[in-house]
Amino acid sequence: MKTFMANEQTIDRKWYVVDATGMPLGRLASQVAAILRGKNKPTFTPNADTGDYVIVLNCDKVVLTGKKLEKKIKRHHTLYMGGMKEVKYDKLMAEKSDCAVYDAVKGMLPKNSLGRKMLKKLRVYKDGAPRHEAQQPEPYKLQTRY
Repeated sequence: MKTFMANEQTIDRKWYVVDATGMPLGRLASQVAAILRGKNKPTFTPNADTGDYVIVLNCDKVVLTGKKLEKKIKRHHTLYMGGMKEVKYDKLMAEKSDCAVYDAVKGMLPKNSLGRKMLKKLRVYKDGAPRHEAQQPEPYKLQTRY
């Protein structure tokens, strides 16, 4: 039996639309990251980008469970002296919920050039307006429980 190795000619990419209304942030991010990696396909190859394109809508309606909204903090550094910036997630979700979802998915992808290539296939929008009609995206039903 031959071993299947994916390459650019054998990959069939699709576009999926995910509605994030009422989903916990971590569950949403892990399932979207699995689609971006291609783990939902039988042709998954760890060292190749076999994933699909994902459009996440209504990311302003994503839920954080427990007291994460008050306690969780997003930190980044501006690369200047004393440039550590901190934002609590209640403020981040109110102002830039698309960045919160994007960063959560980014954290669940590989930290190398392959992960950066996969992240380019992600589109995150705050509202539920339909986009990318030319690509004919299919609705994707996420699991609410594992």
